[in-house]
Amino acid sequence: MSFYNNFGSSGQTGNSVKPDAKKIMKYFTIAAIIVIVLLIASTCWYTVDEKHQAVITTFGKVTSVNDAGVHFKLPFGIQKVHKVEVNVFQRMELGYRTDPTKPSGYTVVDNESKMITGDYNIVNVEFFIEYKIEDPVKYLFASYDPEDILRNLVQSQVRSVVGSTNVDAVLTDGKEAIQRMVREFVTETLETYDIGIMLTDVKIQDSEPPTLEVIEAFKSVETAKQNAETLINQARAYANSRLPAANAKADSLIQNAEYLKQKRINQAIENVAMFEAMYSEYKLNPGITRSRMYYEVITEVLPGVKLYIDLSEGGVQKLLPLENFIDDDSASTLQDDTASSSLSNNTAGGAE
Repeated sequence: MSFYNNFGSSGQTGNSVKPDAKKIMKYFTIAAIIVIVLLIASTCWYTVDEKHQAVITTFGKVTSVNDAGVHFKLPFGIQKVHKVEVNVFQRMELGYRTDPTKPSGYTVVDNESKMITGDYNIVNVEFFIEYKIEDPVKYLFASYDPEDILRNLVQSQVRSVVGSTNVDAVLTDGKEAIQRMVREFVTETLETYDIGIMLTDVKIQDSEPPTLEVIEAFKSVETAKQNAETLINQARAYANSRLPAANAKADSLIQNAEYLKQKRINQAIENVAMFEAMYSEYKLNPGITRSRMYYEVITEVLPGVKLYIDLSEGGVQKLLPLENFIDDDSASTLQDDTASSSLSNNTAGGAE
C-alpha cells in the first residue's frame, strides 16, 4: 500500500510539474513578444533637433522632409531617416588644416596653397570658406560628395583669380577684390550645379611668398606703403587745417579787389562827369578855363608854392602875395578869379 501511495504521490507530483512548465513557456513567450514589440515601436519614432532637417525615404524614394520635433516612420527599413545639418554655417579650410598639436596651430597643405600669379610669381595662399546647406534633398541625392565638389570648385576659382592678378595685389591690397571675385564665380557655378549648397563667404587667411627673403622684402614694401599712407593722411590733415585760413584770405582779397574795382569805376565816372562839366565851362569861357586849369596843375605839381598877382601899371610893378591877406582856401579861389580877370583884361600874370 505504501508503495502504491508513494507511486501515486509520485504520479501526482509529475502531473503537477507539467502545468508549471507550460505557464513558464507562456510567460516567456509573452515577454519575448512584448520586447519585440517595444523594439519595433522604438524604431518607429525619431527626433530632429533645431539644427537639422530629416529627409524621409520610402523604399529609397524621397517622400517627405521634416523639421525639428518627434516624428513617426515605418519600421523594418521601409522608411529611412537621413538627418542633414542645415541651419548652421559650416567651414572648410583650403591650403591649411587646423592642428592644435602643432606649435603654429595649423598644418600647411602645399598642394592646395601654392599658386602662380599673373606675373609668374609663386605664392602660398591659405583661405577658408563658409557655406550652408539650403536644400537637404539635393545635398543628399543630387551628387555623390557635395563637399568635395565645393572644395574643388573653390580651389579652381581661387587659382584662376590669383593667376590673373599681380603678386603685389595678392600679397597686399588686392585680397578683398580676390575674395569678391571668387565668391561671385563660385556662387554662379553652384547655381548651375544645383547640389543644394550655398556659399556664404570666402576669406583669405594668409598669403605670402615661398621664401623668407621674399617675405621680408614684401614686408618692407608693405611697411613703406603704410608709412606713405600715414604721411598722406598727415598732409591732408595739414591741408585741411590750413585751407579755412587760406579760403578766408582769398575771400578777403577778392572782396578787396571788388571794392577797388568799384572804387575805380566810381572814380572814372566822377572824372568823366567833372571833365564834361569842365568842358561845358570851357565852351562858355575858354580863356578863363585854361587859366584855371593851369593854376590847378601848378598847385598839384608844386605843392606849397607861393602865388603872386602882377598888377603892373604905368611901368610900376606891384606883386601882391595872396597868403598875406586871406587864408589858403580863399586865396586859391581869389587867385583863380583874379588871374581869370587879368587874363580877360589882357594883363600878364605869373607864378613862382
